[in-house]
Amino acid sequence: MAFTAGQLAKNLERIRTIALALPEATEELTWETSINFRVRKKIFCFPGDGGSLTVKADRDELPALLSDPRCRPAPYLARGGWILLEFDGPQIDWDEVRELVTTSYCLIAPKTLAAKVIERRRRADRVSGAGVRMRRRQSETASG
Repeated sequence: MAFTAGQLAKNLERIRTIALALPEATEELTWETSINFRVRKKIFCFPGDGGSLTVKADRDELPALLSDPRCRPAPYLARGGWILLEFDGPQIDWDEVRELVTTSYCLIAPKTLAAKVIERRRRADRVSGAGVRMRRRQSETASG
């Protein structure tokens, strides 16, 4: 689906909000045109122009993610476990985006920062019942 410039800007702003909420996350402009989000100078997310998202994926989740038609191995980065998620319409699953960005952050960030995020996510999961999608995806991969 083709997004309007306004929709792309809104998507990019939502991704920015998710990424910059993580400890010590910063936004940088690389090659004068490419926005990326970093933790202690290491990239954990490329939001593109707002129509896609490139993140590092958990190796255990890669098969399930790559079976989704919206996902494919990220150009030049696939060897390291990075995926490109194409947003397929106006009904973007922002919980899924948050989960993917947070997972990528935890894989890239120093262990002490990642541990803070993981503990915060565990507390939130206990309260809200979130994280079901991740467990479902893992069980589908195991049974499929």
